[in-house]
Amino acid sequence: MTDLAAMWFAYSPVQETVFSIRALVLPGVYAPRLPWHDDVADRLNPEDVELLYAMMPPRRWLPDFLTPRPRATAPRFADELATIRATPGAVAWHDILAAYGPHRLPPVLDGGAEHPDALTDRIATVLDRYWRRCVRPWWPRLRAVLDADIVYRSRRLAAGGAQALFADLHERVSWSDGVLTVRQSSRPERHTVAVDGRGLPLVPSVFARGAMTVIDPHGPPVISYPARGRSTLWESAEPPTEAALAKLIGAPRARLLALLEHPASTTELAYRLGITAAAVSQQLAVLYAAGLLTRARSGRAVLYARSALGDRLAAPLVPEIPRR
Repeated sequence: MTDLAAMWFAYSPVQETVFSIRALVLPGVYAPRLPWHDDVADRLNPEDVELLYAMMPPRRWLPDFLTPRPRATAPRFADELATIRATPGAVAWHDILAAYGPHRLPPVLDGGAEHPDALTDRIATVLDRYWRRCVRPWWPRLRAVLDADIVYRSRRLAAGGAQALFADLHERVSWSDGVLTVRQSSRPERHTVAVDGRGLPLVPSVFARGAMTVIDPHGPPVISYPARGRSTLWESAEPPTEAALAKLIGAPRARLLALLEHPASTTELAYRLGITAAAVSQQLAVLYAAGLLTRARSGRAVLYARSALGDRLAAPLVPEIPRR
């Protein structure tokens, strides 16, 4: 794949919704997300749990129809859900069987072979309810992390091309001589997929544990990967503030500088600091005017991050500022 224009970034509300189910199924494996798990566990509709869990086969593959390829940079959940609901039942059933492989299907999927359209519609209905109850309340914060990742990756691509972009996308992803390789431990066999003008969406995820592709090697290509800075989503404690810097620029602004090692939106910063978005916006405006921050728009969000000057000023707050 020599045409860098073939690559573009997008996030997917449906993908995050589906990926998050595995965090419910395996809370121990997804330990950093326990605050989210504890928050949403009581909101689940008990009647939906069995079918939701059935969408998570034992060997970590997901039915392809559950994670439709994004058609826009920032698609709406309703539009992506409509794509799932419109999937022909025979295709959805084939994807379920492919994801389970040799493993036995759970009883809740009994009858799927005879009535695949009804099963597909039921899955879409349950996903919609799960989104509204468990994921949508968290979506502004999830989206802020995804937006920040996209801004960072876009800058990497602009500054250093594909080599720089894929150098730290994920350990399973590598780029060499125009060939992009994604290694998956659950898929020992090798497949070669040509982009062929179809484009290659790169989709960050808060809930993904590694780089992933679709099961069908003949389908349109898409790569999902863990979003940078996702661990900050579950933090609420204020970072330590250097007393001298706090005296110089004020404690609220010093705390913001410490947090803005990674790009973040006003909404995300307000949550993490426990203050109003209006108060955060005022402090950000001062720091930005002083040249300590940069800002970039991603969709409807404006993301702030430390400038080079801000990094130098914030050096006392963090023993070592990683350069990734």
